[in-house]
Amino acid sequence: MTLEKYRYPGIFYGLATPLTWAFWFVAAYLSYLTPTNPFLGEAVGVLIPAGLMCPALVALCMIWADRDLRDDFKRRLIGLNQAKPLHLFLTCFLMLGSILLAQAISLLFGYSADQFHLSGKASFSMGIISGWYALLLAPFLEELGWHTYGTDCLRRNMNLLKVCLLFAFYWALWHMPLGLVKGSYQSNLAETGLLHSLNYVVSFIAYVVLVNWLYYKTHRSVLVAIVFHLSANCSAEAFCTHPDSKIIQTALLLLLAIVLVIKDKDFFLRRQ
Repeated sequence: MTLEKYRYPGIFYGLATPLTWAFWFVAAYLSYLTPTNPFLGEAVGVLIPAGLMCPALVALCMIWADRDLRDDFKRRLIGLNQAKPLHLFLTCFLMLGSILLAQAISLLFGYSADQFHLSGKASFSMGIISGWYALLLAPFLEELGWHTYGTDCLRRNMNLLKVCLLFAFYWALWHMPLGLVKGSYQSNLAETGLLHSLNYVVSFIAYVVLVNWLYYKTHRSVLVAIVFHLSANCSAEAFCTHPDSKIIQTALLLLLAIVLVIKDKDFFLRRQ
C-alpha cells in the first residue's frame, strides 16, 4: 500500500500534542505536591501513561475509520517476513553495542570501568511509576502512534531525511513537559547541566534517522520500531553509565547516521 491514505498530519499532531501535554503539565504540577499528599503520587502515576497513550489513541482512531488503513496496520504490526537478518540484528543490538562502545572509549579519557556494572535499578521515577516500568511501557505506547500513522503522514509529502529532522525536533519538544515532572529522567538530566540536556536533544536526531532507516528497510514494520525503541531505553539504563559516555554515544550514532545518509542517499532524499 502507498502512503497516499496517510493524508492528515495536521489532525494527528494537532490532537496528539495538546492531549499529551494536558496530562503531563498536570502531572508536573502534582509531582511537587506529593510530599504533602501521597495520593497525588498515584495521580501522577496515572497521568504519565495517559499522556503516553494519546498519540497511539489518535492514530488508532484515524486508522480504524478507513478499511485500507486498518488492513495496512494489521499487516505491519508484527510483520517481519521481508526483513533482512542484518536489519533485525541492528534493531535488537545497535543501541546496546553503541553504549558499550561509548563506555569503552570513555576509559581512554580516564573514566571508570565501573560503568560496565549493571545498575540494578533505573535512575529516575515519577510518582508511583518506577523508571523501569516507564522505560518498558513507553516503546509500546509511543510507537503505536509514531510508526502507525505519525511518521507515514509526514513521509507522504517529503523525503525521509526531512521527515527525520522534522520529527526529531518535534519529538524533543513533545517530551518537554516531562522535564517539569519531579523525579523524571528529563528533570534529573537538567540538574546535571546544560551540556547533557543539549546532548539529550541532539541524540533525538541520530535516533530518529536510525529507527526510520530500519522502519522503512523492513517495509514499515511497527514491531521493528517498538523493539528498537525498547532496546534504546533498556541499554540507556542497564549500566552505571557516566553522563559523559552518553555524549560519546550520541557522537557515534550521529556519525553512523551521517554515513547511512551518504551511502544510501537516494533512499533518504527521494520522495515516496
